[in-house]
Amino acid sequence: MNFSDNKLYYSISEVAKMLNVKNSLIRFWEKEFDLIKPKKNSKGNRIFTKNDIKNITIIYHLVKEKKYTIEGAKKRLRVNKEGVEKNHQIITNLKQIRSQLVEIREELKN
Repeated sequence: MNFSDNKLYYSISEVAKMLNVKNSLIRFWEKEFDLIKPKKNSKGNRIFTKNDIKNITIIYHLVKEKKYTIEGAKKRLRVNKEGVEKNHQIITNLKQIRSQLVEIREELKN
């Protein structure tokens, strides 16, 4: 996930919107996965860093895209978090390249 802004912290609703999921799912994953540890502001609202969002995106990839169970995703992250991160980054890069190629193809048609 690329961040084009200079924000340091994101609200739970911003994170949920990035992934097109409900806030409650983010809260659920926070309880289930140790690697999601948002800070809370003075009002008690969760504030997520870019690293938190990266971890949430990896969990999203495992659970929603790869169809792992929660326990399966936990195990996969425990056994090989680095490999999961690299694999996710490769897939993200390939999706971006594909999108660019589709744009180029559309421009060539016109």
